[in-house]
Amino acid sequence: MKEEEMEKETTEDLYELQSIVVDKGQAPLRIDKFLQDRLKRVSRNRIQSAIKAGAVRVDGKEMLKSNLKIKPGHRIEVLLPRPPEHSKGVIPQDIPLDVRYEDEHILIVHKPAGLVVHPGFGNWDGTLVNGLAYRFKDLPLMEGNSHDRIGLVHRIDKNTSGLLVIAKTDEALSALGKQFFYHTIERKYLALVWGDVEEEEGTITGHIGRHPRDRKQYTVFPEGEEGKHAITHYKVVERFYYVTLLECQLETGRTHQIRVHMKYKGHPLFSDDRYGGDRILKGTVYSKYKRFVENCFKKMPRQALHARSLGFEHPITGEKMFFEADVPEDFASVLDTWRKYVQSRKDSLI
Repeated sequence: MKEEEMEKETTEDLYELQSIVVDKGQAPLRIDKFLQDRLKRVSRNRIQSAIKAGAVRVDGKEMLKSNLKIKPGHRIEVLLPRPPEHSKGVIPQDIPLDVRYEDEHILIVHKPAGLVVHPGFGNWDGTLVNGLAYRFKDLPLMEGNSHDRIGLVHRIDKNTSGLLVIAKTDEALSALGKQFFYHTIERKYLALVWGDVEEEEGTITGHIGRHPRDRKQYTVFPEGEEGKHAITHYKVVERFYYVTLLECQLETGRTHQIRVHMKYKGHPLFSDDRYGGDRILKGTVYSKYKRFVENCFKKMPRQALHARSLGFEHPITGEKMFFEADVPEDFASVLDTWRKYVQSRKDSLI
């Protein structure tokens, strides 16, 4: 699958919210049985796991008991993982995984840049999910682990590094999916962007959708006439004259969200070849500076974006969980190079 085709799927697109209004003539019936009859190809176990995880609401309130009797006029909302559009099954492959935490319900992995998250056209193997299938091969096969997304709760772009949480059970998948869908997960990224960002912190709001002329890109529709609602919060971490290191916190999870929002703001991500950050956009005209920047591009030939932290409630215990990962070697090397550049400029003024 071409990268632009594969990356069209957003975090929210991994789930679907179905709304059902109970008919006037409906006799009293357990909610799990009612939903099993109404939702085709969804097992009763999956429905019961969703109820237990709080992913089923009746008239706006979470229902945690499968034996609730539904009544005419009840409005039921059910949040379930969306089946993949194209499935060939997952080939288990012994792909090294950088595991940062694991218990019987969840797995936290650090994904390196260059690794595709899940299979798709042209990438049916060699993905993170193939590695998960190999790691989980001795586990009982859960519904949440039976398709091409094997426990996948969210995703990050191929050339973005950072943390992902994986569900190991169906109940964990439902509970984590609910947190992502309703934006209660705390996700923070480090992004190196072109330009000296004027504000110390701010918020970018703008619908994101396919670019009307370049189908490989996404763009912001500021009036909201197209695309999906997207919000990114940012604050300055460090300044390097011509580039700025930002901490970005996602409130939504749209495709390429930080990359698109920062370009819209006038600050494309450093070394981002999709959105024009792989050429010199700020700085001097001197050849020495040009060589310096090109050397940075060689050190990190991918967008300077790293999913640094994840904060969420444990899907079973409810405990507050927080995980953080330092930037990988390529990103750290580029930051160190820019720091030396800034110091050399300061020294030249002494």
